[in-house]
Amino acid sequence: MSVELLRIDDRLIHGQVVEAWVPHLNAEAVVVASAQAAADETQKTLMRMALPDTVELHVLAPAEAAALLASAVLSGKRTLVLVPSPREARELVKAGLKVPSLNVGGLHYSAGRIQLGRVIYLSDEDREDLRELVQRGIVLEGRAVPSDRRLDLASLIAA
Repeated sequence: MSVELLRIDDRLIHGQVVEAWVPHLNAEAVVVASAQAAADETQKTLMRMALPDTVELHVLAPAEAAALLASAVLSGKRTLVLVPSPREARELVKAGLKVPSLNVGGLHYSAGRIQLGRVIYLSDEDREDLRELVQRGIVLEGRAVPSDRRLDLASLIAA
């Protein structure tokens, strides 16, 4: 298994992921690490329908996703890992997932969040989770699609 990209996007699987990231990465599998999505059969069905039939989909709570990613089940498969927030990304990394960088693609506005990018709004908790990932040596980039210019998020959350 080769994790090609760990991406935070509160929409999980949607047009940008299906039309831009999956082909760009030549992804053969997508792992969604979200307890809420894993418990929602309708959401899982919609995600499956959105992906090409050739792309394997696993929707699991973060602990189960970490175990899957550590196992041989996805051995040799180019894998895109999606999480809805920095909290799940931190959980996966703490559980042993090794990634050199983290893509923050979309965290939409809600009360109490501060805008750092076009569609990147972070709460205090989000910033703290991301700071911990930076301390672990992970590069943070903000961009919606592969062709976008990379935004250096680590410098924006440093304070």
